[in-house]
Amino acid sequence: MNPFTFTQSGDVDAALAHLAAGARPIAGGTNLIDLMKEGVMRPGELVDINGLNLEKIEDGPDKGMRLGALARNADTAYHETVRRRYPLLSSAILAGASPQLRNMATNGGNLLQRTRCYYFYDVGTPCNKREPGSGCPAKDGLNRQLAILGTSEQCIATHPSDMCVALRALDAVVHVRSSKGERDIPFADFHRLPGDRPDLDTTLQPGELITYIDLPDADRFMAHSAYIKVRDRLSYAFALVSVAAALDLDGKTIRAARIAMGGVAHKPWRVEEAEAALEGKQADEAAFGAAADILLRGARGYGQNDFKLTLARNAIVQALTTAARGTDYAKGEQR
Repeated sequence: MNPFTFTQSGDVDAALAHLAAGARPIAGGTNLIDLMKEGVMRPGELVDINGLNLEKIEDGPDKGMRLGALARNADTAYHETVRRRYPLLSSAILAGASPQLRNMATNGGNLLQRTRCYYFYDVGTPCNKREPGSGCPAKDGLNRQLAILGTSEQCIATHPSDMCVALRALDAVVHVRSSKGERDIPFADFHRLPGDRPDLDTTLQPGELITYIDLPDADRFMAHSAYIKVRDRLSYAFALVSVAAALDLDGKTIRAARIAMGGVAHKPWRVEEAEAALEGKQADEAAFGAAADILLRGARGYGQNDFKLTLARNAIVQALTTAARGTDYAKGEQR
């Protein structure tokens, strides 16, 4: 691990001044420290932001909720109002990592997780995400866990978060602040596809800090939601494919739908056309399969991950079928 300066800050403006000068924020550190140990990231300065007053979980505007960036994942998942009004989010968080990590990881940090592609973590191999222009050996190499949608010639990495899949389905908004001011970023625009700049995971600008995440009113989806995660083992494993699904039903007729996927792209994957295709349809396997086909248009495998093409379709249908039966309110592992 390279030498670095460590600064603690209890004031947002002071912390932003350090970020403007090139420092990296650290809160739970559950991903950043691993990346530093492996030499993937080499920040010259870390700013401990745990002292900032950004941990509240409270009512938000327009009957929504506001999640502080420094609220821990576990506190968010087990928050009484989150579990009742946003069971999809609670279930997604509890499907991720381990109880110990969820107790440390923050909401803001969860959004900034970096890919777990083997080549990204191995500094002895080329990787366009780590060193632009060096190549992407994953395309013809170990790619079982990697993307089948939204890829480019430069990168086929996947985004690893479970929480972010639910936030994408719920149309969350990310509030950020820098020494230059504040702005809101719709969740659809927060993460990037790789294109020709796979080294850029998000649309955050240098010096910006996530302060909170707003959830819009989603009460009509409370009764019919499900988070399905397919992985190699039951816990503490990243998704091969995951699906966040929510339905607004009138009897068996679909009034509205939300579907987002994880484990298949460089960002949480959502295609609103697939949701629109479900409106007015009966909540059955035929309608769900048709929506899945729209979601997966253009999907392609790279050899070892070809199985994801079938797995993803099955997972979409399963998630929608489970949601139609009714929400199984998040139980998950205990803290």
